[in-house]
Amino acid sequence: MLLQAPGEPPRTRPLRVDDATTARRLTLRVMTAAPRYSVPAGALSVTHQIGEALVPVLMGLAIERAVSTGDLGQLMLWLGLLAVDFALLSFSWRFGSRLAELGMLAVQHSLRTLVTERLLLRASGARRASDQPGVALSLATSDVNRLSSAVEIGVYPVGQFAAVLFGGGLLLVISWPLGIAVLVGAPLLLWVTERAGRTLRDRSGDEQEAAAVAAGQAADLMTGYRVIRGIGAEAEASRRYKQTSRAALASTLHARRAEGVFGGTMDVASGLFLTGIAVAAALSAVTGGLGLGELIAVVGLAQFLIDPLQYAARNAGALWASATASSARLLALLREADPDATGAARSRRPAARGIGRIGEGELVGVASDGVEAQRVIAALRQTHPDALAVPNAAHLFTGTVWQNVALPGVEATRARAALTAAGCDELLDLLTQGWDSPVGEGGSALSGGQRQRVALARALAQDAPVLVLNDPTTAVDAVTEAGIADRLRSERTGNRTVLVTQSPALLAIADRVVRVDSPGSRTGSAA
Repeated sequence: MLLQAPGEPPRTRPLRVDDATTARRLTLRVMTAAPRYSVPAGALSVTHQIGEALVPVLMGLAIERAVSTGDLGQLMLWLGLLAVDFALLSFSWRFGSRLAELGMLAVQHSLRTLVTERLLLRASGARRASDQPGVALSLATSDVNRLSSAVEIGVYPVGQFAAVLFGGGLLLVISWPLGIAVLVGAPLLLWVTERAGRTLRDRSGDEQEAAAVAAGQAADLMTGYRVIRGIGAEAEASRRYKQTSRAALASTLHARRAEGVFGGTMDVASGLFLTGIAVAAALSAVTGGLGLGELIAVVGLAQFLIDPLQYAARNAGALWASATASSARLLALLREADPDATGAARSRRPAARGIGRIGEGELVGVASDGVEAQRVIAALRQTHPDALAVPNAAHLFTGTVWQNVALPGVEATRARAALTAAGCDELLDLLTQGWDSPVGEGGSALSGGQRQRVALARALAQDAPVLVLNDPTTAVDAVTEAGIADRLRSERTGNRTVLVTQSPALLAIADRVVRVDSPGSRTGSAA
């Protein structure tokens, strides 16, 4: 399975997921998914860190060769080199961080688009935790954000590790025992960090899971609040939510406590390690092994190297732990929703073959409903990625009727024709402000039939080359439905249209009707 949304611009590299893909592997692939951004960002990060490492060395050389000797020419030379170094490291940081942010946002957009598509297109079936609106929102936002942050792990730690190697190399030149201590001790410290981060990764996953469950339960409670209040179950609903919320809070506190202990331990370890390097350099200077400028360079390098070591030990480890935890959650969703990984999806492919090729300007009726209807629509989306599929449930935006239909790019004449074709002309008389009347949040100011007709008008106004309508008239009366059927036919002239419905009035206007009764029974007949 390719994790790349249809029509996605080639800003990121497609992410492959198969049965052998683990959370760790997916995180590694995300790290390298935006090479056009991460590669130059990593190079600039290396340049920045090397420039930072050169600062104490240039200062030590200036003191050794200019200040100690009183040579004004040497002083100007080394101060000039120091100014060039500062300009270079500032430029590298400014543009490198921008590129890293762009890469992370590009991967984030690709992942969020894909996760949203999977949530919308997966087959109906047993209830899953991710069916809750709050859990789905957590997956598409929080988990995607955390996983996409793995791009930064492939940028900044590269520069930090380069700084450690470069600083260790300089120390080898100045004092080989100190250089060996850094080059051997730094990788050992990083290995200990990776081992210590496993507990944090586990707790981060628990925290995200508990928070998502709490968010999902809260969303469900708000959605069914009227029903809960009607049966007098407010107290029980509140008790259950408090219980879930406390579990989420406890999990979050445990994860943050583990992260704090982890970060503090790594700060102490890296600080003690580099303090030991500085003390050893001071002792060498006392015994005459190092000059004044060399001592300043060694102490400055040791002080500088504390930052990259602590970042690699703490921040990168925490980002990795959080990203892999979110990767595991998203991986479960993507496999659950993968159209090539389930038997239900395999039954969708014959449904598309049963419909056959949709000719130019053809209107095809698919006599189906329920689970089979969802499978047919999912199959059509696979064979026609550019299709506009309109669900049965009408979801309107907050605003007016007109604003819901006349979206950006839709001409006014087109919007008016779509409103008329969808049977919304009667709203001009029924609503106080006609098509300029507010629809309320989610269309709450309109009746079910009015919401459905406005949603249909919005779809027709897009003038999509392939339009898939799923039971677009279930909430209207028979007379209105017949009128919509007549106008729908003329409105879609020249474009492909698929009507997935059991409505006789809508099927009557189709050029041909395909009957989909069950996974093993599909027959097509001319209308």
